[in-house]
Amino acid sequence: MRQFRLALLVSLSLLASGCANSVQSTAWVELQGHRYDVELAKTEDQRERGLMFRDSMTGDHGMLFIHDRQEPQAYWMKNTKIPLDILYFDNGLKLVAQQRNVPPCTLGDQCPPYPSNVPARYVLELNAGQADAMNLKDGAVLAVKPGAIGQ
Repeated sequence: MRQFRLALLVSLSLLASGCANSVQSTAWVELQGHRYDVELAKTEDQRERGLMFRDSMTGDHGMLFIHDRQEPQAYWMKNTKIPLDILYFDNGLKLVAQQRNVPPCTLGDQCPPYPSNVPARYVLELNAGQADAMNLKDGAVLAVKPGAIGQ
């Protein structure tokens, strides 16, 4: 029985440490007067996983991807189960490109890319329809919780 408990504790510890590596820190952003609680994807592993495998996301939540430098970005919906708005922002947090109402994709590596076509450093993913509801226009400025992105 003691060995079972020890094995269970070790398993739970390994599970928790594995989850800790995939969990992103949280913050908030504001766009067009709407505040969203966001998970931050700062590392390559976090950016690669993104919102994959999730069945839903609360309406006032999203994910903010933080890249090391401003350059053209392209996102895809591989293993993503929820439709999204993909919003691209430059170094100054100005909206420079949008991909709205992007559908889920089950084609694996055959999923199409959704590019920014212009240099961007930050990418905000929200539930599909949020950009339409805000009548979002390029040039809108994203406010981010102080200190969340290192600025």
